[in-house]
Amino acid sequence: TLAAACDQGTSTAGGGDLATTFDTVGVVVHVTNTGTPPRWQLTPVVSIGPKSLTEQETPEEFGSVSAVALGPGETVFVADNINLEVRVFGFDGAHVRTFGRAGEGPGEFRSLYSLAWVGDRLVIFDPRQGRIGEFSADGEWLGQRRTAGGLSGSPAFIRFFPVGANEVFRFALDPDLGTVYVGFDSDGDTGDTVSFHTAPEGLPGSMESIFCTWEDGMIGLYSHTVGAKWLLHPASGGVMYSAYGYFYRIAVTEGESDTLRVIERTLPPEPVPDEEWDAGSAEFDEAMERWPDGSCNPRSYSRPDRMSFINEIFVSPDGKLWVDVIRNAGNRWEFFDPEGRLLGSVPAVPYKERTAPVFRGDYLATIRQNDLGLDHVDVWRLEPLSERR
Repeated sequence: TLAAACDQGTSTAGGGDLATTFDTVGVVVHVTNTGTPPRWQLTPVVSIGPKSLTEQETPEEFGSVSAVALGPGETVFVADNINLEVRVFGFDGAHVRTFGRAGEGPGEFRSLYSLAWVGDRLVIFDPRQGRIGEFSADGEWLGQRRTAGGLSGSPAFIRFFPVGANEVFRFALDPDLGTVYVGFDSDGDTGDTVSFHTAPEGLPGSMESIFCTWEDGMIGLYSHTVGAKWLLHPASGGVMYSAYGYFYRIAVTEGESDTLRVIERTLPPEPVPDEEWDAGSAEFDEAMERWPDGSCNPRSYSRPDRMSFINEIFVSPDGKLWVDVIRNAGNRWEFFDPEGRLLGSVPAVPYKERTAPVFRGDYLATIRQNDLGLDHVDVWRLEPLSERR
């Protein structure tokens, strides 16, 4: 049983109806944000990528961009997991240098999943080789750190999570703890290891994937895109941000179950649009049309009574929480200070599936795939809407 509230407070910001209420119950701080936050904008700085399918043999033609990092002196470091090299550009879009190649020697890669800055060093995650390479801003090889080798999977999960100017978490598999996030800085491991948190069972808004088999041995697994997600992001000090997207509620925990803070946002629920429901069912529907004799469990999807609120969560190196909010009129990114106060909102910008935005000061970068399937890197500057000229 929770104790009665021992401390309460309300703050307002932005000159509008935005209000943030702090309510301490026992040792847990509940932060509730209501109203409309200040409007901000993401101003385009540069877009780097090929202009057409015929543009080849140029630095802007990427094989497959798995990650980016914003470096010193307004530079963009782009990890190409097909060509196994890092390409560096300025904020003017000009190519500065390229380093790395396929191989197992110093400065070479077998996989190029993630890169980030720890202090003045660029660290690059090569999970298949079990190595974190360290480089200078000029691409000079400085050394390595060993990790468990042979990992494969999506770069959206097997990646670095930058949580400070000199602090990063990396995805790892521990023989005793299972999936963990290990913190390190320019001097080595920090000692902060955060365990993967599993979602509670039986939550509303979840959608079971459909598993199908056919007599010829073919199998298929079909997930619907409308189903609520279980979302995690480690943060500085060895804490974990977690959210179940069906609710606009983010928990900040330390250790296995010590909840420090719960951040909530009040928004009206929205129905699942028919076009979005149909798009999420399309892969399964097409399979049933082509191979109607499949045996499937369950036989169909159960439509949720409303849309989820959260698509993704991110924590930037300056401690802000960024929430990709699902809205039928178009997703928005809302950002909060480390205490949970809602600071502002911007229209969401597109980013490639299985990638994550990266942040540095007032800038952020995203990886985008255009209609031709070509990868681009977009750099944005976060500005108050009133500064637009």
